[in-house]
Amino acid sequence: MKELVDKIHAEFDEFRKNSEAQLVKGNKAAGMRARKSALELSKLFKDFRKQSVEFSK
Repeated sequence: MKELVDKIHAEFDEFRKNSEAQLVKGNKAAGMRARKSALELSKLFKDFRKQSVEFSK
């Protein structure tokens, strides 16, 4: 589970970096990367939820 949490933190850092580049600098490619990270985070959060439920049993 720690490995999954580390992946979430890393992906969120990527999202934050790219979304900020889009907002501040108007970088369109960074916006695409931020959206891709958002989709990946969604998947990771679903996995986290599953593992968290199993871990609490």
